[in-house]
Amino acid sequence: MRIAFVGKGGVGKSSLAGTCARLLARSGERVLALDSDPMPGLAFSLGADRVDEGLPDEAVQEYDDDGRRRYRLRDGLTGPDAVERYAVRGPDGVYFLQLGKARGPRWNNARQHFGFQQVLDDLPGEGWSIVGDLPGGTRQPFMTWGRYAEMILVVVEPTPASMLTGRRLARLAAMDGGPRVAAVANKVQEPGDGERVGQRTGLPVLGVIPFDSELVMADRLGRAVLDHDPEGSTAMAVRSLVDALRVGMES
Repeated sequence: MRIAFVGKGGVGKSSLAGTCARLLARSGERVLALDSDPMPGLAFSLGADRVDEGLPDEAVQEYDDDGRRRYRLRDGLTGPDAVERYAVRGPDGVYFLQLGKARGPRWNNARQHFGFQQVLDDLPGEGWSIVGDLPGGTRQPFMTWGRYAEMILVVVEPTPASMLTGRRLARLAAMDGGPRVAAVANKVQEPGDGERVGQRTGLPVLGVIPFDSELVMADRLGRAVLDHDPEGSTAMAVRSLVDALRVGMES
């Protein structure tokens, strides 16, 4: 299973991605969680002990491309090697790899950026499930960061701005050869919110996650909701989402 979460900033995609990754791992799957956003988020949702470190400088080498400075994984280092060597082992045995924060006076993370991109093109194959947290916005999921995904889950709040973003993502998803796409209605408070998300985005709704004050508290504490409230409404709803994903990926 290779899935990626995307949506407007602040809709809760990191919380859902981290919870999903851990639940898959608890079911016996070998899981790699990928955070493509230089602003940390997935680490907290996983409960990982490192929150903003990307690939180390030693993993990436500089080379000259007709006078232009380029970067790639160092000679002999494959994507699976990088995962085994540099991914953080999080709770429930999840492997966690992230782009990492921008550094330096110009906030340049070109070295980590190109190294991470190469890892995406050479991810571990058979026997791995991959859960990604993509940058917010509309272009990245289909053209760069989400190219590994078999299914992209668009996290949508039942608000006009979030549903408009979801609709734009749905249009991009209609491109030939793209991954399968579905919506997850998040922070739902009214009975018809899930149906409204589907109608406004034009996407099938694979999961409905209720608004959860305990998730808000977990975020305030910097804790994973599975550690803060393991039997609460978010955990239960994401378990249902994981079940729906398994059915959806098999059909």
